[in-house]
Formats: sequence, structure tokens, C-alpha cells
Amino acid sequence: MPATPAPSSAMRSPQPAPGPSAPVKARSASRAVLVTEARLFLREPGALFWMLVFPTLLLTILGLIPSFREASPSLGGRRTIDLYVPVVLLLATITAGIQVMPSVLTGYRERGILRRMSATPVRPAALLGAQIALHGAAAALSMAVALVVGRLAFGVALPERPLSYALALVLTLCSALVMGCVICSLSPSTKAAGVVGSAVFFPMMFAAGVWVPVQAMPDLLQQIVQVVPFGAASQALAQASSGHWPSWWQLAVPAAWALVLGRVARRHFRWE
Repeated sequence: MPATPAPSSAMRSPQPAPGPSAPVKARSASRAVLVTEARLFLREPGALFWMLVFPTLLLTILGLIPSFREASPSLGGRRTIDLYVPVVLLLATITAGIQVMPSVLTGYRERGILRRMSATPVRPAALLGAQIALHGAAAALSMAVALVVGRLAFGVALPERPLSYALALVLTLCSALVMGCVICSLSPSTKAAGVVGSAVFFPMMFAAGVWVPVQAMPDLLQQIVQVVPFGAASQALAQASSGHWPSWWQLAVPAAWALVLGRVARRHFRWE
């Protein structure tokens, strides 16, 4: 019998086109989670108020006090409102990272959302990353608005060293967000996260200078609050505002807190 000719390329069964690689699928899934979480994020007016409106509202109220707009010899010729602009910037990071984000993440875990996600191609870490990104962006926007209002409404000078000013804010924001992850990892329920978050929130506000600016505190108290990231950041922002590069200690404190707490959160964070 004559040999059967091999089928031509036109007669061969078409081969399926190679699908996207695993990294591409992971990026697409993470992007979809981020978009979905952003939509849900914008539907929470209470959380948006505390993160986006409250810091600037507090600055506006303080700026309307006549004595706060007058130079004070005890403050080196500066005005009280000048000292409060960096305070409300730190307040924005504290509110987003410590007060708002932990309750969201704990609620997802309490309702079993993270457990159900672990059985899908979308890993729970994508949801955690989306929440950190959204709350970090909200804090950054809140800080930008406060800076603009302080400058236009009350004549507060912009920082003379904007790069070191921004670096101090980024390090502080990272420490606040990681602190929120630790609160979530140690809280078994949403109610517990609210209690723990409040217990941390008010001391951090004091260290940031919400009640008394750090620069107006007694020397001993200044040294104490500088071991907290927000107290050290307050001093770093003051240095950058006056044209000086912050000391390594003032930048190392929030960076060290972010690194140490990041390891704690990674080790103890529970998805279910």
C-alpha cells in the first residue's frame, strides 16, 4: 500500500492560543479588586468625612481664632496656626491608618470574605493591598487639601524643603497604615478593632500635637513623644518647614516603627 501522506498544516487541528501567564492574571485580578474596593470605599460617607474633611475642618476652626493668627514671642515669632498645619497633616495619617482602616479589614475577616477569597484565583492579599492603597491615597489627598487651605486661607508658608517634608510624611503614613494592620491582626472582631483603635488613636493624636503642638511642649515631654512616629515626624516637619534637613533620628523613628510593625502584622495577620 502506498504510504499515507502526512496531513498538511492546513489540515492539522488548530492549537489553542497560549493564555495569559500567571503573573498577568494576578495583576489583572488585583486591578479588578482595587476597582471594586474603590467603588465601595466611595460609598462610605462617614469614613470619607473623617479622613478627607475633618483634618481641614479642624484647621479652619483653629485658623478662625484671632489669637492663633498672631505671632507669639514664645513660639519664636511664629503663629499658632503655623504650628497646626503639620499637626493636621499627621492627623490625616492617624485617622486613615489607625481609626478607619482596621475596622474595614476586620469586618471583611469577620464576615468570612477573606476566607472565601482564599478559594478563588484572587488571593486575600490583593484585598489587603487595595485597602492600604485606598486609605493611603485618601490620607495623601487630605494632606494636600490641608496644605492648600492653610496657604490660601491663613497665609501659612509652604515648607522650604519640600522633599524632606514629603519624605517625613511618607514614612509617617507608612507607619500609620502598618499600625492599622497590627490592630486588625490583634482584633478578633470589628467591635474589638474599634476599641483597640480608639485606645491607640488618642495617644497618637497627643504625640502628634493635636492638643498642644510638640514645639510648645516642655523639653522633657518633647523627648518622650519623639520616640513615637508622629512626635518624631512633627519635629521633622518643623525642621523641613524652616529650611533645615531633619535629623536622622526624626526620620529613622517612623521608618523603624513601619519596619518592626510590618513584621508583626505579617506574622500575626489572620485571614479567617
